Amino acid sequence: MPTKATITLQEKVRFKGWAESGHSVVIDGPEDAGGENAGFRPMELMLLGLGGCMGFDVNMILKRMRQKVTGYRMNMTAERADEQPRVYTEVRMEHVFQGEDLNPDSVQRAIDLAESSYCSGSAMFAKTAKIINTFKIL
Repeated sequence: MPTKATITLQEKVRFKGWAESGHSVVIDGPEDAGGENAGFRPMELMLLGLGGCMGFDVNMILKRMRQKVTGYRMNMTAERADEQPRVYTEVRMEHVFQGEDLNPDSVQRAIDLAESSYCSGSAMFAKTAKIINTFKIL
């Protein structure tokens, strides 16, 4: 079944996007590109999409492993190509966990499984970018 979304120009270079889930997002450019910095940049949304995809899958895998995660954030940094198209060439993802007796081996396994088998975003990004995952448990 296809995924449906709509993007509509609002003004200048600002767009509003709606997805079939019923949610919307504002996409805009920086002022030097004619925008008003009123929303996310398109490539920021792609990076956040990767983080959300990985985070969702890692969290679900850890739940199946009966690991009790009480906090989880991901710090991401990314590099882009200098020339057009300016695709992501490297993404560093630092997974930071809090929980009760989290097993580091289980956490590593969940990240590996998400990246190699479950996360569609990771599979797409891997076509142009080196993805580097690290983690720490607080």
